[in-house]
Amino acid sequence: WNHVSSHTEPNEAVQPWGRVDDDGTVYVREGAEWREVGQYPDASADEALAYFARKFSDLADKVTLLEQRSKRGGATASELAPTVRQLRADVVGAAAVGDLAKLDARLEVLADSLKEATALEAAASREAVVDAAREREAIVEAVEALAAQDPQKTQWKTTTQQLNDAFAKWQDHQQNGPRLPKADAQALWKRFRNARTTIERHRREYFAELDDTHRAARDAKTRLVERAEALAPKGEDGITAYRGLLDEWKASGRAGKRVDDTLWARFKAAGDALYGARAERDAEEAADSLPKIEAKKALLEQAKAVADEADLAKARALLTQIQREWDEIGRIFGRDQERSLDDGMRRIEQALRGREDADWKANDPRTKARANDMTQQLEDAITKLEAELEAAKAAGNAPAAKKLEESLAARKAWLGALGA
Repeated sequence: WNHVSSHTEPNEAVQPWGRVDDDGTVYVREGAEWREVGQYPDASADEALAYFARKFSDLADKVTLLEQRSKRGGATASELAPTVRQLRADVVGAAAVGDLAKLDARLEVLADSLKEATALEAAASREAVVDAAREREAIVEAVEALAAQDPQKTQWKTTTQQLNDAFAKWQDHQQNGPRLPKADAQALWKRFRNARTTIERHRREYFAELDDTHRAARDAKTRLVERAEALAPKGEDGITAYRGLLDEWKASGRAGKRVDDTLWARFKAAGDALYGARAERDAEEAADSLPKIEAKKALLEQAKAVADEADLAKARALLTQIQREWDEIGRIFGRDQERSLDDGMRRIEQALRGREDADWKANDPRTKARANDMTQQLEDAITKLEAELEAAKAAGNAPAAKKLEESLAARKAWLGALGA
């Protein structure tokens, strides 16, 4: 920058954008006109021009920075637009020396581009608000669905967690999402709050009712435990009564896990004592039965001789004596063991009875009488057929003789069978 000397008219020596007259007044060229921008006293003309040139440089840097921010996308158009407007106001009439018109033109271009971007951002913002409203309503509908559940069928642990998750999602959406119109936001919050209140009321009512149910079950089971423990002096004779108490226990409902576990431990211990008494008695009976088992096994060995005795009367007498001793031994412990031994004796009894039945049938007088009568009839028929056969042969009647021979052979066969 050069200044105008004291011997030159102000319009005779100028720089392209600024000049200084003899009294130190600095001017900036705007089109064909010069505009006074200020004075820089007690300084040379170069120093005065440099000072106002720096003012221009500062403005130019601000313009460049805005252009760069617009390109980088670090800020929205709506955020940059006010800054551009303010900077344009600063450029117009600025106390600076430089191409202010060019700076303003750059700002105008930037302002136009921001105007378009702001419109797009506004449209996107409106769409984001619509989406946000839809998303927030989905949260509300999910909570309302939880509120509509049957409290008696609700899994409250799961439902409570779902409600907490929905509230956290609501808060995040409210803090970080697009701002909804106040009326819409309040209407949605009212629905959310009402649904949450309903859920919390249902939960309180459910657990209050559940507490009453648990309390009633606890009292009933406590009485059952006391009655079960009172059966202890009866030993195994108390088992039948204990089984009845067990049926009542199953029908008494739940009293809560910890209470149920504690009371059940006492109830079961009372039953274990009764069944323990039976187990002791069973063990004693099992020990007492060992000699009886050995005795009955020995009798089964003796009873094998029944099958070898040909004389049925002696066989029956032997078996009767063995059975008498069998009964005197008495019952033994263990159904399976006793059944196995009894089955062995029963098989020997059945075998002897089968022999006796066969002998009776063979020696029954009525059976013998019927057999003798048939024998006589066959013998008479044979005698008659023999006579008729002789006559047929004498007469030379071969066909008749053949039939008579067949009939005679059949009668003799029958007679042989009866003899056998």
